Amino acid sequence: MPSIALPHDAKAGPTKSEVRAVVQSKLELEPDDHFVEVGSCTGAVTIEAARRAGSVTALERKAERLETTEKNLAANDAAIRADVELRNAEAPDGLPADADALFLGGSRNFEDVLDHAAETGVDRIVMNVSRLEVAGRAAAAFRERDLLEEVVQFQVSHGYELAGATSFNSDNPVYMLVGSATPSSDETDTEARSGGTTQ
Repeated sequence: MPSIALPHDAKAGPTKSEVRAVVQSKLELEPDDHFVEVGSCTGAVTIEAARRAGSVTALERKAERLETTEKNLAANDAAIRADVELRNAEAPDGLPADADALFLGGSRNFEDVLDHAAETGVDRIVMNVSRLEVAGRAAAAFRERDLLEEVVQFQVSHGYELAGATSFNSDNPVYMLVGSATPSSDETDTEARSGGTTQ
């Protein structure tokens, strides 16, 4: 799938393309999925999701950044298959109750967002964090709500020419928390075999 265009700047860098690729692999979006992004900023993740999901809801609390999301969406209109709704709201306000997949690109109000995800049974949840201390708090919050499936830490380096050879500049590490508010198939099968959970 060709790369997306981001001609408009939101005064905050977009999620890097390599990181977006990992996000999409964890979200496993299907054509009938409703995807929700909290904090759309440039719209990079929203646009990637809109090429795969059936519907997309993007929340952004800053009106100027939501306008940037809208402009960048328009620049990728030919590749977008989903119905996209943009909401100028600060989560958890404005979050729909029927999301299949949810992405949090920042840590603002993340515990309230996770509460909403747990209450509404969001199947796939991905949160990106760039600061170690926030990653620790986020991991604890996922565990407290019985959402956590895995934590992934990765770092991308880009090569550049140096004295006729190749050296590398490293991006900051990304901590990715992946979870679900729905039982896994293994858990469902175990409960079915045992006749349900015990009280």
